[in-house]
This record gives sequence, C-alpha cells and structure tokens, in this order.
Amino acid sequence: MSDDAADDEIDLSSLNDEDLTAQMHDDLYDGLAEEIDEATRILLNRGWGPEKVLNVALVEGMRIVGIDFRDGILFVPEVLLAANAMKAGMAILRPLLVETGAEPIGTVVIGTVKGDIHDIGKNLVAMMLEGAGFEVFNLGINTDVDEFLAAIEEHKPDIIGMSALLTTTMPYMRVVIDTLTEKGIRDDHIVLVGGAPLNEEFSEAIGADAYCRDAAVAAETASALVMARRATA
Repeated sequence: MSDDAADDEIDLSSLNDEDLTAQMHDDLYDGLAEEIDEATRILLNRGWGPEKVLNVALVEGMRIVGIDFRDGILFVPEVLLAANAMKAGMAILRPLLVETGAEPIGTVVIGTVKGDIHDIGKNLVAMMLEGAGFEVFNLGINTDVDEFLAAIEEHKPDIIGMSALLTTTMPYMRVVIDTLTEKGIRDDHIVLVGGAPLNEEFSEAIGADAYCRDAAVAAETASALVMARRATA
C-alpha cells in the first residue's frame, strides 16, 4: 500500500520533537517495535530525560491505545503488538529510570489464581499497567495465596491484581482477600479483580476494591484509585 511505503520512508531523526513524539504515538498504535526503539534513542540523544520520554512519548501513546481498545476499535492482537512495541522503549528507559531514581506511579503484583492456567488477559492487563507507568510484578498462572503473600512481602505493592477465567477458580480470590484480612494487611492494598466470568456484584461480594472488565479499564481504574488513595493519605 502507498501509505505503508510512505511510512517506511519517514526519517525519524529529521522530525522535530513534537512531530517525533506524535509519530511515536502512531508507531505504538501500529505495534512498530523497531521504530519505537529508534525514536526513544533519538529523544534521549537530544537531551530528553528518561522520565519525559516515558510519559510524553510512551505512556501517552499507550493511553490512546487503551482508549481505542476500551471502545472496541482495537482488539487483543493489536494491543499485544502495541504493548510489545512499548516494551522495546521500556528496555532502553528502565535502567536509566533506575539510575535517576524516578518513581513509578505505583507498584502492582498480579497473578492468575490457583487452579487457573489462563494468562492472555492477565498478561495484557500487566502490559497496559506498565504502559500507564506502573511497576508490575507478574506472578504468572496457578498462583496460590502463599505466592501472593510472598510477593506482597517482597514488593510492598500498592495494588494486588487477581485474574480468573474459570468459574470454578473464582472463589479462590476470596481466599486470598480473606487471608489478607486475617493477617491485618487487607487495607494496605488496593485489590483489583478481573476475568470473563466476573462482574461487579462478585467483586463486591468477595471484598475487592474494583472489578475491571478489560485491560484498558484496569489501567484507568488502577491510576484513579492510587491517586485517590494518595490524595487522602
């Protein structure tokens, strides 16, 4: 296609900062990891700090992806490509952010609960949260309460995320929340739950803070709840 040919001819280094960040938003949307890698390096070489590159170029680009995913314009395969492109930029920025002491918006521990081996949706949520500026520790599948507790002890997360795709594994979310309550640490964390069979009523019944129907909603909800909690701290 002629449009693709035109895109291939773009010399990223010839664009000014404003046009380059706009192009990065487009390239994230299209899942172009190599272009994101190149553009990230260009902005750093121009004297941009890693935190500015993260927020202005990558996080804002993923915010646009998230909106269109939420609205049904983009679908899971396209969002996975966008998240992969985001990772290309993050691979460059993450060590620089550590060096500068830049703080993430918050920390998340997330896992698919015990008995459930589905992880595509959960991984997508993890990617979108990272794209929103969170530090994310993904515990994988079949995560039991002891694994959640160990990760909570190690990472001191703002948010605990749990996913389930099977109706038979949904009740295990309550086991985790009840254990947090028994140990007196439930109120120290925001608990988000998600998965195809869940709904708001179930979330409320087990004592979670919010149900997130998809990855875009999860990123928005996580940001809003962390900000609200810090405003009242």
